[in-house]
Amino acid sequence: MSEAWSLHPQLEEDTVSISDLPLSRLLLSKDASYPWLILVPRRAGAIEIIDLDRDDRALLMTEIGQASEALKDITGCDKLNVAALGNQVPQLHVHIIARRKGDFAWPRPVWGVAPALAYKAAELEAFLGALRRRTGLGETIVRIPADGT
Repeated sequence: MSEAWSLHPQLEEDTVSISDLPLSRLLLSKDASYPWLILVPRRAGAIEIIDLDRDDRALLMTEIGQASEALKDITGCDKLNVAALGNQVPQLHVHIIARRKGDFAWPRPVWGVAPALAYKAAELEAFLGALRRRTGLGETIVRIPADGT
């Protein structure tokens, strides 16, 4: 019997689930400092992109492109940072971060520059609504914690 896929606990804690795409779970980082999406392919045991078969790799690239286009359209950002690092969380996941010249970390990477800034509930709802409209995701599996973060 094959291993079942589940979301890594750190990703579960640090994100809001938006929706399941054909391959990946689409997440939003709870850090409002930077509009920040994360794609996690729903494949048990996947740590590296090369752990995906050829078809899943192609589908992941398509989903990265779709999420990137949506994030750029919604935010009007100056630059998109796309990375699959996995140094802290071994489960394969891809960060798509909207960057602006002059943001807290610009031009450095965002990790460890400043403590995470929680979304206000209304900001979170507005961002998720814009993302939903832009991607055509419709109803989502969003779970918003009671404190709005």
